[in-house]
Amino acid sequence: MAKTKKRFKFPSAYTVILIVLLAVMVLTYFIPAGKYANITYNPDHQQFVITNPDGKVETEKASQQVLDDLNIKIDLKKFEEGVITKPVAIPDTYQALNREKKGAFGALKTFLNAPVQGLMDSIDIVTFVLILGGIVGVVNETGAFTAGMASLSKKLKGKEAGLIIITLALIAIGGSTFGLAEETIAFYPILVPIFISAGYDALVAIATIYLGSCIGTMASTVNPFSVVIASNTAGINFTDGMGIRILMLVLGTAICIFYTVRYAEKVKKNPESSLIYDQKEEIEQHFLHGSEEKEVPAFDLRKKLMLIIFALGFVVMIYGVKELGWMFTEISSLFLLITFILAFISGLGEETFVNEFTRGASDLLGVALVISLARGVTIIMDDGLISDTLMYWLSNGVAHMSGVVFSSMMFFIYILLGFFIQSSSGLAVLSMPIMAPLADVVGVDRSLIVSAYNWGQGIISFIAPTGLVLASLAMVNITFDKWLKFVTPLLITISILALILLGVQVFI
Repeated sequence: MAKTKKRFKFPSAYTVILIVLLAVMVLTYFIPAGKYANITYNPDHQQFVITNPDGKVETEKASQQVLDDLNIKIDLKKFEEGVITKPVAIPDTYQALNREKKGAFGALKTFLNAPVQGLMDSIDIVTFVLILGGIVGVVNETGAFTAGMASLSKKLKGKEAGLIIITLALIAIGGSTFGLAEETIAFYPILVPIFISAGYDALVAIATIYLGSCIGTMASTVNPFSVVIASNTAGINFTDGMGIRILMLVLGTAICIFYTVRYAEKVKKNPESSLIYDQKEEIEQHFLHGSEEKEVPAFDLRKKLMLIIFALGFVVMIYGVKELGWMFTEISSLFLLITFILAFISGLGEETFVNEFTRGASDLLGVALVISLARGVTIIMDDGLISDTLMYWLSNGVAHMSGVVFSSMMFFIYILLGFFIQSSSGLAVLSMPIMAPLADVVGVDRSLIVSAYNWGQGIISFIAPTGLVLASLAMVNITFDKWLKFVTPLLITISILALILLGVQVFI
């Protein structure tokens, strides 16, 4: 009897990130160590703290003159008002450093320590994810989601595409204005079952939420975590270049909506055209809990109240992030409060409530681990001192280019930097003092550098394993290769749009 040939199965999110961790670890043996001096502001003593590449620390009384002498074109008020809090790289201070040589044991120790340290550094996000999973488990047990989905499906009959358009557009606006990104993980347990019930696949939900977040943060207009910090560290007002960024937001969002709706309607007409058709039964069983085979529970007052409280949690979360500057500690506390409220109104006994909360949290434990592993990539780069070296090489490489060639290369440079440095604010304060002055040499406006930074680091977030994409895919157990197959044509289209708009910005 002939042996059945084993079909290649793409590795899980954990394996993909571990491969990236290993690759970055190898790079630290080939890319020389180096560092720029950096400057931070100490508000308690109204001093600048300057850390040299060799680790030597100096202090200076905070003044505009100190910044001017260091060729840092940032208004002192930006430091004093707390707009810029992270260390800012000082131009023309790059210095090659001797890196401690590590043997096999040292390399293994660094490799193993990175995920552990990543978990410690990401504990606020991990806590939020686990609490969210627990709440979803409880709400599922009461049948509130099933009853609510049945009711919504009846009302949306024939209008499901409208939900895609509205949701993607609103998330894009949130990403563009206040950096809505990690928080969108909370939306998957709600929208995936709704889209599946509407005849779409789980990939439509991933696309609606994740593409909305990506295009929004990529086309940031007033996002304080990216464009505002980047503009300030570039020495310009964040309103400079606003028109072209708004155009990118409108056109990019429209393209993402068209692309997602077209795929969704294609799947609805022919389920076998779904890129994840082989997982259809498994995903539906997980998210619908076999509800299609059971009598739908009555959508009574208790269930309505639970869903209203759950939904209000997101409204309060968005307000807190946008208006009150909440971080994940405050967001987790909010959802913990919702947990206590649901405990009283769910109608579940204490033991059942705790068991379902624990089971729900365990369902999202994999997502939490993916987030922790991805953070480990940055830790290995920082340990190897290669981030600043990459910046130094790339800035020297484009220093003698001009016009459209310069704008295009800046876009691709920020794609590369964005892959390794996923923190938008971290990338801004590291790169802008180095890259922005190049605009003066080339003869273009510094806002072009901010646009290239926004769009380059934004476009790579669509697929970078070091970002949120693997955590998002892990929510529904979709492998990375299927996402790549889905998103690659869109990625190329948005990239071409970005290059065209950067070319236009050269001449305006």
